[in-house]
Amino acid sequence: MDSSVRGLLWFILILCTLPHLTCNMVCPNSCLCNFNGAVMCVGNALTDIPKQLPSNTYMLFLNDTNMNVINEQSLANQDLVLRFSLTHSHLHTIHPQAFHVAPQLKSVKLSSNDLSTLPARVFSPLTALEQLYIDENQLETIAPEIFEGLVVLQHLDLRQNKLTSPASDVFDGLTNLTLLNLGRNSIKYLPPTIFHSLPKLLSLSIYNNELEVLEDGIFDELVNLEELKLHHNQIASLPPQVFWSLRNLKTLTLSSNRFQTIPEKSFYNMPMLSQLTIYNNPLLSLPDELMGHMPEMREFYLYNTNLTTVPGNLFANMSGLLRLNFHLNYKLRELPSDLFCCLPVLQKLSLKSNNLHHLHPQLFSRLTKLGLLFLNDNKIQNIPEKTFQGLGELLTIDLKKNHLNNLPGHIFLPNTALRSLTLSDNPWDCTCGIRGIARWIRHNQHVVIDKEDVMCQSPMYQLLRTIVSLRDEEFNFCDTTTVPSFPTLNELHETAQPFHTISTIGQKTASTTSLPGATSATTEGATQQATIPATTKPADSTTSEVKTHSTSLHTVSTTLPSEEFPLVSETDSIHCKSAPFYDILVVEQGPEFVHHNFHRGWVYVWYLPSDITLAGLHMFCHILLVAAGLFLILAAMYSIYRLGKTMDKLKAERAHNEG
Repeated sequence: MDSSVRGLLWFILILCTLPHLTCNMVCPNSCLCNFNGAVMCVGNALTDIPKQLPSNTYMLFLNDTNMNVINEQSLANQDLVLRFSLTHSHLHTIHPQAFHVAPQLKSVKLSSNDLSTLPARVFSPLTALEQLYIDENQLETIAPEIFEGLVVLQHLDLRQNKLTSPASDVFDGLTNLTLLNLGRNSIKYLPPTIFHSLPKLLSLSIYNNELEVLEDGIFDELVNLEELKLHHNQIASLPPQVFWSLRNLKTLTLSSNRFQTIPEKSFYNMPMLSQLTIYNNPLLSLPDELMGHMPEMREFYLYNTNLTTVPGNLFANMSGLLRLNFHLNYKLRELPSDLFCCLPVLQKLSLKSNNLHHLHPQLFSRLTKLGLLFLNDNKIQNIPEKTFQGLGELLTIDLKKNHLNNLPGHIFLPNTALRSLTLSDNPWDCTCGIRGIARWIRHNQHVVIDKEDVMCQSPMYQLLRTIVSLRDEEFNFCDTTTVPSFPTLNELHETAQPFHTISTIGQKTASTTSLPGATSATTEGATQQATIPATTKPADSTTSEVKTHSTSLHTVSTTLPSEEFPLVSETDSIHCKSAPFYDILVVEQGPEFVHHNFHRGWVYVWYLPSDITLAGLHMFCHILLVAAGLFLILAAMYSIYRLGKTMDKLKAERAHNEG
């Protein structure tokens, strides 16, 4: 945000929050004054603090000015001013005696300037100072005597400077300090006793620095600390029990460091902790004893690590946890069955973008208050039927982008509150097993928000059909058991002996005899069609009817692909997997199955010859025809070009002769 915009925002803030001016008040140009004593001045025309301010001024804000120096008389005659702010003004120098004329100040804000050094004891006269903001400057070092005498200081903001190694006694004497912000500096090392003189500190921020180690005992005296921010550093290890003295800590951020391991019991003795973040660390493992009693924990972030699994008791002591973000762990393959055993009030669980392959049936069984469950972008291959049982308050389940090819038909029946379910980008297998979940989706289309993208990936004849479009009658064949009596594969490739199949439906039995040589003759390479009646003959029939549907196509006995209808022994049973073959199954050596249609009780099977030589000839002819077509097009274009040139030449000669 540039300086002019910031100045305008400050101006609007003061204008909106302070009462209107009185008519007899004297207010300098470029300033806005309030009869209660608040004055704000904005503009490059200001090079020093205006001398003629209202006599009751107690708050003085200067923003986006041209004031580069605070001299020894800038604050003179401002005996009532308690809060002084000079920001976004490229201030680079403060006179050593600048604050001697205003010892009554309680708040000094010098943010967003160009201060690179501070005179020794420059703030020492401010014995009543409670707040000091020197953030967003260019300070590289701070001498210990700079804060000498600030015995009542409560807030000290030094963030976004260029500090590297503060001295161990730099904060000595600040015994009433409650907030210290050292974030966004370049601190590489902190002495072990640097915070020992700050027993009342409530908030300590050291985020976005270059810390590599934490010294043992560095936080031992911060017994009242409630917030500790250490994220975005380069810390690779933690001393054992380094946080044990922080019994009142509520927020701890350790994310974006370099932890590969964390010592046992690191987070013990912190019963008040409500937010813990350790994400964005290259963690390889976690100890079995890591988390102590944390009944106040509400949010836990553990993502983007190298974990492959976690201890089963990791969350056991977080009985009050509401939101668990356990995602983006690309190597996390499995979860202990009792991992979520002790989270009775958990409302949100995110396991998305992990590497999970399977889910234990009891994994979520005790999450009775769970409302949001994200399992998308994993590699889950199947989900047991009782996985979501007991989750009566579940509102959202995200299962997209997994490896699911089927789901039990009753898997979501216990989830009566379900309002949003996503299932797309899974390799759904639309054979007999899909019937149950397809029926559930049809009856709950309002719940499956991506139903138009939930498509069949197999078998080939169902490719790209939506599961919601599948109808129950398409799976009637799944209840049919076919007991074949087939020759062996070698016998089938030899010649000549007919084989017999028996189709059993209910109590009726029909048999069909087919001869391998019974195929009608067709023109070489032509597309062929087979028709099969979709209903059985009475039990006393011995042959199936085969009819010709079109005079332009010949009729043959149908051939089944070996992948979907494997040959079995006489003692085995086979279940028909392909929707076209309802009652009568005729198998014969022949060309490969391509496509089918079911119409008015007949199954029309389209296929092509499987002879390799013939297929190669067809391909060669196709390429030859394409090449010939391209040649003719080019020849025609060249002829048109030559004809045009000839016409132009004739026109030119005619014009010359007429001239």
